[in-house]
Amino acid sequence: MLNNKGFDLWAGDYDKSVNISEENNEYPFAGYKDVLNYIYNQVREQNGSNVLDIGFGTGILTTKLYNDGYSITGIDFSNNMINIAKRKMPNATLISWDFSKGLPDEIKNSRFDYIISTYAIHHLTDKEKISFIKSLFNILSPKGKIIIGDISFETRDELERSKARYKELWDNDEVYFVAEEIKEILNDKYCCTYIKISHCAGVLTVRNRRF
Repeated sequence: MLNNKGFDLWAGDYDKSVNISEENNEYPFAGYKDVLNYIYNQVREQNGSNVLDIGFGTGILTTKLYNDGYSITGIDFSNNMINIAKRKMPNATLISWDFSKGLPDEIKNSRFDYIISTYAIHHLTDKEKISFIKSLFNILSPKGKIIIGDISFETRDELERSKARYKELWDNDEVYFVAEEIKEILNDKYCCTYIKISHCAGVLTVRNRRF
């Protein structure tokens, strides 16, 4: 698993690496642009929203929203990626922070209409994912949505088949979520939906069941 220094080294070539994998329709980034477009369209349903992007990287998705007039706050642990994103979004609030440690103090009293995350939450274990998603409701507006796009699978069998297919490329340090498993846990209290985007990616949406 890459740490912040690894991502700093990768920052300059990150977008290029993603494009190659996506164009070949291969793990890990098959469907990458479709994931981002789906989340973008979901956020665009509500104009003038406050958006928190967790693990925003070089700001591909959030720059589109920023240019549309949305208020953007972002968290990322790679200073090089933050610097790239700052050039695109000079007035955004971009915070250097490792979200595996929870939420930074700067946003704990904030409220966001949308909390989005793309290709970042796989750095948490499944147990940590659940705990982290639940913690996000402390900063989510009552009718807000948490939208997570990542390498993911509908079932455990799908994950195992993909792992066998891409065994030479597979990153065993990353933990990809299985939609039916995470929904079973969260649906007790929250409303969860999952949209499959490609053979190795999808989007999980979580919101308050009361709204």
